[in-house]
Amino acid sequence: MLVFTFPGQGSQRSGMGAPWVDHPSFEVVAEASNAAGRDLSTLVLDAPMEELTATANAQLATFVQSLVVLDAVERLGLSPGACAGHSLGEYTALVASGAMSFEDGVQLVVARGDAMGRAGEDAPGTMAALLGITDDDAEAACQRAEGDVWVANYNAPGQVVIAGTTEAVKRASDLAKDLGARRVLPIPVSGAFHTPLMAAARSALRKALGDTVFRSPEVPVIANVDARIHSDPSEWPGLLSAQLCSPVRWRQSLETLASLGGTTFVEIGPGGVLSGLARRSVADVETVSVAEPDDLDRLMDLVAKPERAETHIGEHLYMSERVVVSPGGGIFFPEQTLSAPGAGLLPGTIAAGQATSGISVGDLVGRVGTIEVRTPFGGAVVRWLATAGERVQEGQPLLWLRVAGDL
Repeated sequence: MLVFTFPGQGSQRSGMGAPWVDHPSFEVVAEASNAAGRDLSTLVLDAPMEELTATANAQLATFVQSLVVLDAVERLGLSPGACAGHSLGEYTALVASGAMSFEDGVQLVVARGDAMGRAGEDAPGTMAALLGITDDDAEAACQRAEGDVWVANYNAPGQVVIAGTTEAVKRASDLAKDLGARRVLPIPVSGAFHTPLMAAARSALRKALGDTVFRSPEVPVIANVDARIHSDPSEWPGLLSAQLCSPVRWRQSLETLASLGGTTFVEIGPGGVLSGLARRSVADVETVSVAEPDDLDRLMDLVAKPERAETHIGEHLYMSERVVVSPGGGIFFPEQTLSAPGAGLLPGTIAAGQATSGISVGDLVGRVGTIEVRTPFGGAVVRWLATAGERVQEGQPLLWLRVAGDL
């Protein structure tokens, strides 16, 4: 099974969007700019690292760049069996799984980055990676430091990140060396993320989360807070709020993904850290990091290996059934008066044979950006194949119909 993982803050680098400028997927940047209300092309193309280190810029740039790469991977016809994202990357995973719309994802990341940046100014802190130490010993070092310092990331066996005030992190780092840590690497960030020092950011993020529509993910998404699958959309606002002040259980999340049958872990976005963590955390998996267009060939070579071939059971479209496809790329907005029975006004699914909503040739199905999508077939709606707010590509199926003559 293919697993898509998405990096978090710290993976960004100056000029990371440049290799993608001539790729069709770079259009994602313009769409994200519209959603964010600011030009993001300069952020992924020209911004120096000093600018990209600022929390708000770092999160938005990493998120958008990851969506560019995701779009390119989807154009290859690949889709995941499960998703997870490290910290900020959890938002990318939720967009990739259809649990939130592209536009909502952009606006949430803007709100999150702003809120965490302010919290870092109000309660300054830092982070450090401890290498060659057990989880228990890292926790003990924090407790013995007798200050505001906590474990922030359980990244892999022998790799734990701590965070807190500068003084407390220094004391805990020294204690960690006494307990066996081989190295301590300071992390250049502007706050103690995933600790109680981020509590001030939660109210602003909660407000933004309250304005967001969540849907059931189309594939399992593993939450940072507890390394579990959450299919109930009502749970995600609380999970994302809790994530601000709770440690990222990444090693445990990788173990969950492996237990679901994950065999090929694809890191989508800038950097390559998550691929290394996957190799260290789970056995008998293959990994590939896709950060630049040239990496797409390596990905296809990997998934094309005979031993990695997988059988996917999909919907069988009989001669009496048709799909309406997207005429172009952009954000999909379904026609709100058109719905599958029992699915309300939002795209959903119904059991085979239950389709009763009639549609005629030329009827409006929805819009992709500003382009109207009209059906060339008449019949009944069986199932929506794209969700409201999803970014779709030219030729992507949007709606499944049973044609009129076979109702």
